[in-house]
Amino acid sequence: MTATSSAPTSYLTAANQMVSAANGIDYAYREVGDGTPPLVLLQHFRGNLDNWDRALIDALASARQVVTFDNVGVGGSSGTTPSTVAQMACDAVAFLEAMELDQVDLLGFSIGSFVAQELVLIRPSLVRRLVLASAAPQGAAGMHGWAQEVIAGVGKPTFNPEGYLGVFFAPSPASRDAGKQLLGRLAERTDDRDAPATWQTRQAQYDAVCAWGIPNHALLQRVSAIDVPVFVANGDSDPMTPALFLSARRPDPASAREDLPGFGARVPIPVQRRVRCRRRGIPQRRSLIKIARGEAYPTHARDPGD
Repeated sequence: MTATSSAPTSYLTAANQMVSAANGIDYAYREVGDGTPPLVLLQHFRGNLDNWDRALIDALASARQVVTFDNVGVGGSSGTTPSTVAQMACDAVAFLEAMELDQVDLLGFSIGSFVAQELVLIRPSLVRRLVLASAAPQGAAGMHGWAQEVIAGVGKPTFNPEGYLGVFFAPSPASRDAGKQLLGRLAERTDDRDAPATWQTRQAQYDAVCAWGIPNHALLQRVSAIDVPVFVANGDSDPMTPALFLSARRPDPASAREDLPGFGARVPIPVQRRVRCRRRGIPQRRSLIKIARGEAYPTHARDPGD
């Protein structure tokens, strides 16, 4: 892997870099854009640095620094991928400390949203704001294991483009077309690509997802301790993560949720999709990009009717 000290303006040309952490792991990462606090992204199941849509990253990085990284054992990072979300969160903290990042905004996608929840619970001072995409709380009903069509689509040893489209996108022509465009963008980078996720990573991450999804009503109370502004965005027909809000979290006018009808599973795949926040006292239309940038985040002003 190569390294660079300058932040590029496009994720397509961002160099792979390495940082050594106190836990003995060498983490692979990329950074793009400039501006504080940085936005750190936590990737989906089996995803590496190359699985982030450069259109999404470039939009996010237009006004701030964006950092993507491979957690332990994933892609170009050293070590062995752990099989629990709790350890993944500790490993993510080690990366942030190695990067000397005192406070960040987090965007967690799918299993990355589980890690983000755990991270903000164990190290709340590190996180200013939280965006959870394709998210569900630990212990939620309907989360344990995946259907066979999901396993066939994204859980086999070799990549299946049609299976990926079936899991990550709705069956509508517009959604499938968007998926094909995304696959094209993911293949644009031809030099200095990240190492693919291994089968060990797949197995460990699936174990972690299954353990997170074991129904346990008592564990739902854990998210009530999350004390930062949170935005949750879920597709309405996600076959991997049901459209469940972190309902055990106490109501907060600085937090919002949105289920995206007709959009299928994999928010934040639609870069330009605008969402409507349902909390009272929050302006009605928000861009996912602007929310993640911090430009259109719900304010702390409390609605007198709440």
